[in-house]
Amino acid sequence: MKAVVVLSGGQDSATALAMCVSRHGADRVAAITFGYGQSHALEMKYARALARRFAISRHKVLRMGFMQDISESALFRRGSRISRRPGAKCPNTVVEGRNAFFLLAASVWAKTLGAGEVWIGVSEADFSGYPDCREGFLRSMERSVRLALDYGVKFVAPFMHKTKAEEWRIAERLGVLDIVEKETLTCYRGVPGRGCGKCPACRLRRRGYEEFLAARQ
Repeated sequence: MKAVVVLSGGQDSATALAMCVSRHGADRVAAITFGYGQSHALEMKYARALARRFAISRHKVLRMGFMQDISESALFRRGSRISRRPGAKCPNTVVEGRNAFFLLAASVWAKTLGAGEVWIGVSEADFSGYPDCREGFLRSMERSVRLALDYGVKFVAPFMHKTKAEEWRIAERLGVLDIVEKETLTCYRGVPGRGCGKCPACRLRRRGYEEFLAARQ
């Protein structure tokens, strides 16, 4: 086993999975999905379907419901209004420390499998101010996890400095554009397909897709 991919069921993680499979082969890639109490839990169904689509035989769904007990987020409450308080660095969709938990858990499993890489689809170019999407955090977390596990795991974030439009181009180049467009769930409100069209995730995805199409002309 070469790599473990953090697979949420959305555009970023699906494209990262496609890249990882292209590099290592499906039989050498595992995927891990987290249920942390998110109201849009339908994304876990999409993650399972994506794992099957990419012939990933090792796919683990890990429950981390305790995150609701220690953090507040609009993602925990169905129908919550998504907003950003005046002066706040992040919108109320932030789940504090989420990626730190994900990376640690994925790394523990990677060590168990003998995999040297953990892939995650975070981006510093298109993020909403979430501190655990920054490259500085990722590299610091990588060092800490290596010390904690005494294991030389490498964190791979292929979209760290790429926009959503660039992601769409990568999906097209890999031949998975149709899969990423139609078989992923990105919407914060859990609306399948093109999503609600109003939440930040949907607007970002749509803008990136339109930029991608415009660049093809």
